[in-house]
Amino acid sequence: MLFNSIDFAIFLPIVFILYWFVFKDLRKQNILIVVASYTFYGWWDYRFLGLIFISTFVDFFVGKKLGEESQNNRKLLLWISLLTNLGMLGFFKYFNFFAENFSAAFTLFGAELKVSSLEIILPVGISFYTFQTLSYTIDIYRRKLKPTSNFINFAAFVSFFPQLVAGPIERASNLLPQFHRIRIFDYAKASDGMRQILWGLFKKLVIADNCAMFANTIFNNTQYFTGSGLVFAAIFFTFQIYCDFSGYSDIAIGTARLFGFDLKKNFAFPYFSRDIAEFWRRWHISLSTWFRDYLYIPLGGSRGTKAQTLRNIFIIFIVSGFWHGANWTFIIWGALNALYMVPLLVMKTHRSNLEVVAKGKLFPTIRELLAMVFTFSLTVFAWIFFRAKDIDHAFYFISRIFTDRLFTMQHFETRGYVTMGLVAVFVMIEWIGREDEYAIEKIGLTWSRPLRWMFYTLILLIMGLFVRTIETPFIYFQF
Repeated sequence: MLFNSIDFAIFLPIVFILYWFVFKDLRKQNILIVVASYTFYGWWDYRFLGLIFISTFVDFFVGKKLGEESQNNRKLLLWISLLTNLGMLGFFKYFNFFAENFSAAFTLFGAELKVSSLEIILPVGISFYTFQTLSYTIDIYRRKLKPTSNFINFAAFVSFFPQLVAGPIERASNLLPQFHRIRIFDYAKASDGMRQILWGLFKKLVIADNCAMFANTIFNNTQYFTGSGLVFAAIFFTFQIYCDFSGYSDIAIGTARLFGFDLKKNFAFPYFSRDIAEFWRRWHISLSTWFRDYLYIPLGGSRGTKAQTLRNIFIIFIVSGFWHGANWTFIIWGALNALYMVPLLVMKTHRSNLEVVAKGKLFPTIRELLAMVFTFSLTVFAWIFFRAKDIDHAFYFISRIFTDRLFTMQHFETRGYVTMGLVAVFVMIEWIGREDEYAIEKIGLTWSRPLRWMFYTLILLIMGLFVRTIETPFIYFQF
C-alpha cells in the first residue's frame, strides 16, 4: 500500500477512527496496530508476511532468553538472531548477486562455471525491519535494554505500519516503550502530524515524481542528450531521491504522531551541508547511526590509528552501499563517499560543522555558500553511480558529460522548466525552515487562521496541478 495512493487515503482514516474511538484500551489499540500493519504490508504480497512473523517470533524469544540472568549461552542466542535475520536478508536480496559474481570470477581464469540464478522477488522493506529487530537483540545482549514480555507490543514495534517499509529504522529503546504507555489523543500533536504529512506528500508528488520524469528519460537515453542535459539529469535525480525518501519519512513520522507516537528524525536538510561528514550526519540519520553504533564503533571507530580509522570508514560506507542493493554501482557509491571523507579525517575537520548553517541568520556567508555548493556537487556526482543501471552505464554517463557538448544548452519541454522553478521554490522553503524538524513546521503558525489555511490550500492546489496520474512507488521500496 502506497502512502500516495487512494487505498491509503481510505485505510488511514478507518484505522484512526477505530484506534481512538472504538479500541480505547491500550492492549486493543496495540492489537489493532498489528492487524493494521499486517494488512498494510500484505497489500503488496501477503506471502511475505511470514518473514515478518518469523523475524518477530525469533527475536522475541531470543530477547527473553538473553534477558535471563542465569543464561550462559548468550553468544549462541545472539547468533541465532543474526543468522535468522541476515540469512533471510541475504537470500532474498543477495543470492543472485553472489551467484553471478562467483561465476564471473571463474570466467576470468578461463574456466566456465554455470550457476543458475533464481527468480527471487525482493520483499518490500526487508532491509529496514531486519535491522530494526537486530538492534533489539543486540542491545539486550549488550545489557543496554531489558526484553519485553509482551508479544503483541513487540509485534507492533516490529511491524508498525507508518515506518515499516522504508523507515526510519527505529531503536527498541525509543519506540518499544511507547507501546507500553497509555496514549491520549493530543490535538496539537495530531495537527503537527498532518502538517508534516502534507509537506511529505508535496515533496513526493510535486518535486520527486516530476524530477523523476526527466531524470528517468535522460538516464535511460544517455546517448541522445548533451553534456549539460546529463548534468541536469543528475541534479534532477539528486532532488528526486531526497524528496522521495525524506518525503516518505515525513509522512511516516506525521502518521505516527496521529496515533500518539514519536519517531526519530531521519533527515535534517542534508543538501545545506558544508562538508560530506555533515551531509552524512543529516542524511538517512537512522541508518547512519545504526552503522555507527553496531558496526563502526565495534570495529574500533576512531579510537585506533589514523589508518585503522580510515579502514573502518571505508568498511561502513561500502557496507552501507551494499545494504542499498546487490549491484556494484552501490558499492562504488559507498566507496566514493568514503573517499570524500578522507581529507576531512586527515585534517581532523570532520566535526567542524555541527550546528545548522547560518543559524539565526537569513543568508549564509560567501564561505558557507561555496562550501555548500562544493559539497552538493560531490553528492550529485556520487548519485550518478547510485542511479546508473550498472558500472558501464555510470562511466559512459560521466564520459558523455565531459565532452565539447557540456556547454551546449539542453532544451526541455515546458514542464521541465516549471519543475526547475518548483525545485527552486522548494529549496527556498527548506532554507527558511532549516532550523526546525521539517520545513513548514512553524511557517504560518503565527498567522491568522484564514491566512494559514490559504497557505495549506495553496500547497494542495499545487499538488493537484502537478501530481502525476500514475501512482509512483517510493525509491527506497526497492531496498
